[in-house]
This record gives sequence, C-alpha cells and structure tokens, in this order.
Amino acid sequence: MKTIIAILRIHTMNRTKEALSEAGLPSFTATGQVYGRGKGKWDAQVMEGVRNNQPEAIALLGPEPRLRLHRMLTLTVADSKVKTAVQAIMNANRTDAPGDGKIFVLPNTEALSIRTGVAGDSVLD
Repeated sequence: MKTIIAILRIHTMNRTKEALSEAGLPSFTATGQVYGRGKGKWDAQVMEGVRNNQPEAIALLGPEPRLRLHRMLTLTVADSKVKTAVQAIMNANRTDAPGDGKIFVLPNTEALSIRTGVAGDSVLD
C-alpha cells in the first residue's frame, strides 16, 4: 500500500473530489489551509498586475516570493490503485501553468482500523 500526498490549488478541490470518486477512491483526508511555494519566483497574478501598472500589485512585489495558500490531500491506497489515484489527481489539477501542485507517493507499511483492529489492505476498502 502507498500513501499519496498532493499539494493542490485551493480552488481545485471540488474537481479533485469528483475525479477521485469517479475513479472509485472516495476516501481521503484534506487539510484546509497549508502554505507553501514552489521554485517560481513570483506570483502570476501579481506579475500581471505589475504589467498593468496596478499600484496594489507593485506594492506586493518584494524581494522574496510570498507563501501561497494551498490544500493538502492525503489518501492511502492499495498498490494496485496508485496509478489510478495519481492520474485522477493529475487530470483534475493540470492546467500546464506553474503552480499546478505536487504529488508525493510514499511507501506505507501498515494500516489499522481503530474500531475493529483489522489490519492490512482490507482497512482501505
């Protein structure tokens, strides 16, 4: 089994939920507010404002990039469903623009149900 962590644009969450549900993977955890940034130096909306001489955008332009609000999605799936989950997340979030997000796939050695004590892949269903 694998744990998938995805850092996504906050406004793509509904599309992502639908894509995972349609792929047969309706169970996941979403963290409401996480902040981060990629390697890109400037926010595209700020730069557009600077190009249009908007004073608010120019004021935001500082020496370092700002942290941006994102959602973090976590789900654990059987090895056989990893490609399906990753593809669903990618399809729902890819715009081919910087900032589409990142997906991390991590090994997971065990899963346990607190209520029943059942362990292994059957916990995931």
